[in-house]
Amino acid sequence: MDRISDADRPMPRLEEQLCFAVYLAGHAFNRVYRSVLAELGLTYPQYLAMLVLWECDGLTVKAMGERLMLDSGTLTPLLKRLEAAGLIRRERDREDERQVRLYLTAQGESLREKGRCVPDSMARALGGAVDSRDRLLEQLNALRDALLAATEPA
Repeated sequence: MDRISDADRPMPRLEEQLCFAVYLAGHAFNRVYRSVLAELGLTYPQYLAMLVLWECDGLTVKAMGERLMLDSGTLTPLLKRLEAAGLIRRERDREDERQVRLYLTAQGESLREKGRCVPDSMARALGGAVDSRDRLLEQLNALRDALLAATEPA
């Protein structure tokens, strides 16, 4: 059986690339989220940080970074903006001064109720099909896990 050399293989088209489809889907998500989150006064990364704190108030910055897969250089400016907006406060841990803990302010806590509408708004944007949303979420999580596993040292 003859093998086709790389030089003889046609160049893949942009539209055939999975990475490009994910990239464009990400842009489309951001566009929808931008309009939905404008009512909350949050950017998408700020919304993610608030979601984490709504789940677990008092988390350390390190734990937040691990949850969001963000390094401190990216996370710190985001947290400073949330603090300046009066939504969170940062405090040194009483037992370990090296750790900084994140707490919701009363204003940040009150935003939780408004934040409850975001998943419904996104479901409407996706056509409201909850069962397909759950299946898509499962597939995307499996994709993420496979890609992360491929980048781990052997």
